[in-house]
Amino acid sequence: MGFLDISNVIKSYGKVEVLHRVDIAVEEGEFLVLVGPSGCGKSTLLNMIAGLEGITSGDISIKGRVINGVHPSRRNIAMVFQSYALYPNMTVGQNMTFGLEMHGVPKPERDRALAEVAKLLQIDHLLDRKPGQLSGGQRQRVAMGRALVRDPDVFLFDEPLSNLDAKLRVDMRTEIKKLHQKLKTTIVYVTHDQIEAMTLSTRIAVMNKGYVQQLGTPKEIYDTPSNVFVATFMGSPAMNIVPAKVVPVNGAPHAEVSGADGKPVRLKFSQPNLGEWSGKDILLGIRPETITDAEGADRKSTNIVSMKNLAGVTEPAGSDTFVTMTLGGKDIVARMSADCEVRTGQQFDFAVNMEKAVAFDPQTEERIRP
Repeated sequence: MGFLDISNVIKSYGKVEVLHRVDIAVEEGEFLVLVGPSGCGKSTLLNMIAGLEGITSGDISIKGRVINGVHPSRRNIAMVFQSYALYPNMTVGQNMTFGLEMHGVPKPERDRALAEVAKLLQIDHLLDRKPGQLSGGQRQRVAMGRALVRDPDVFLFDEPLSNLDAKLRVDMRTEIKKLHQKLKTTIVYVTHDQIEAMTLSTRIAVMNKGYVQQLGTPKEIYDTPSNVFVATFMGSPAMNIVPAKVVPVNGAPHAEVSGADGKPVRLKFSQPNLGEWSGKDILLGIRPETITDAEGADRKSTNIVSMKNLAGVTEPAGSDTFVTMTLGGKDIVARMSADCEVRTGQQFDFAVNMEKAVAFDPQTEERIRP
């Protein structure tokens, strides 16, 4: 049992089931990110934890106490909204302590909590201003401060950075991470941004169509995706998915794919159990950064396979150069070093780290496990 338990939870609107038997145990001090495309059910699940949505069946509990029918004000949770939800007629200080005042907390205690949190968030010089006088980043800090002063059991964040510009999002992401590391609070955070999910979380629940597709650490989600959806949703650029056939070469399973010229290319697997798939079609998953030039290949890998193929479009991106090519009849992306000398139309020797390759069943799109 976790600090926050979501047990066999279902949500329906009439006859339409939008969340299907969700089971997640969140430990105390954990930073869980719910990530997925729009309409996947992540915000609905967050609202059910908050008490803003009812539960059709199943249980949600905090510290062993089932909170299904408990009013939101008695759940000891604090929520940070996408829209900030600040009162425009109140000062920053009044906004941050309003919840405490409504709960009957004495003024000296409110003032002490406000001073501590304002200093922590570096907004102590803004306490007398109104929200309309603040920047987007400052408003976001005030919204976070309003949650922090309450010292709740669980913090809920609903896409809190989506209204900020790109640079400010990165800065606020760092601030939220530092806050979590300092305070060791339990956080459930909703986003559709997989970079936010990877950088902030201790664990990620990837959701799609009301199902939790995979629950794991960022490394588990990235390196060993449970299915094609997770593989292509998590990562930028996305994992390359290529139709292939498993063929034995000297007793070892290889992925046979067609190159840009239509000739077969064979890539040796590190996964021994794929011998059972000999002669069968699979989907081969390769991350862009595992396709490089020979000099940029991972020195720790025991299975770097050379692959000659025609380079397509090259896209210099500062620290990297992205190269597209055709493999298995699909356009795929390689992530090369910035100073790699590769030209469009050039026959190039790519190095593929097959230690990191993943195989999927083309029928179920589930990962073929070792």
